[in-house]
Amino acid sequence: MNLHAAQPVFASLTPVFLLIAAGVVAGRAGWIRLDAVKDLSNLAFMLLIPALLFRTMSNVHVEQLDLRPIGAYFSAALGFFVVLIAVYGFTARGVVMALAGVFSNMVMIGITLVELAYGQAGLVTLLTLVSVHALILLTTATVMLELAVAHTGPVKAGALLKTAARALVGSLLHPIPLPILCGLLFAQTGWQLPTVVDKPLALLGSAFGPVSLVLVGVTLARSSVGKHWRDALGIGLCKNLLLPALVGLSAWGFGITGLPLTVMVVAAGLPMGANVFLFSQRYGVAHELVTASIGLSTMLALVTLSAWMLWLA
Repeated sequence: MNLHAAQPVFASLTPVFLLIAAGVVAGRAGWIRLDAVKDLSNLAFMLLIPALLFRTMSNVHVEQLDLRPIGAYFSAALGFFVVLIAVYGFTARGVVMALAGVFSNMVMIGITLVELAYGQAGLVTLLTLVSVHALILLTTATVMLELAVAHTGPVKAGALLKTAARALVGSLLHPIPLPILCGLLFAQTGWQLPTVVDKPLALLGSAFGPVSLVLVGVTLARSSVGKHWRDALGIGLCKNLLLPALVGLSAWGFGITGLPLTVMVVAAGLPMGANVFLFSQRYGVAHELVTASIGLSTMLALVTLSAWMLWLA
């Protein structure tokens, strides 16, 4: 890889990992207390990220969107999810481990990284994936978890459908896809946001990147790999290396090239998302292993994500 191609990669990666490192320092020093992390996370997800997503998509017209990345990305991700369930076993623990291998941190890390590295065009491709990422993967995981829990007894179709419906509604009303859809709907009107509205949204959106990355670092400061490092390493390699390779092959099969292909592979190569931990808590399985896997996947991304971005450059 020549130096000319490497410079923009490191120029976009360095701020991301420096902000995460700053969060680690703040967490270790106790500058941000554990009680404050939840409040800051709520601020980021309920106010900052909706402002960024709505403003970004409010200028995107549906006819300009390329929806092929959705088909290519989730064909690979769901296929790999099924394979990992077969490997780990059709149990609640196995499904959570499989989700850990396919669920990327597209929001807290991905949005800032892709915008720095690939600009507005790359961000639109990423947000196209983000708009259905949780909807598809978390709803599928919920259904599979409920089936796994009922595996030893009779499966009640009514209860399963209610669980799937709750997961579907929850995903649609989540503060990630909702502002994306609202922004797209606004763009189709042909109107422009007034300056008095656009400027505050821009300021709120610009605050999301540093706040979210520092929070990732604070969370890492409280994570311990410990005795689970071998299993966590296996999951981290699946997430950071195998998934992006499969997504890249799927995109190639769909005829996707150029910037959309690059963004898809980078999105798949992002470290594991924190929603996996919420599933492990809800179903009471593998808390420590999931925590270790998130931390190790994020640390590995310093090398693996750099390698993917350099190769794709």
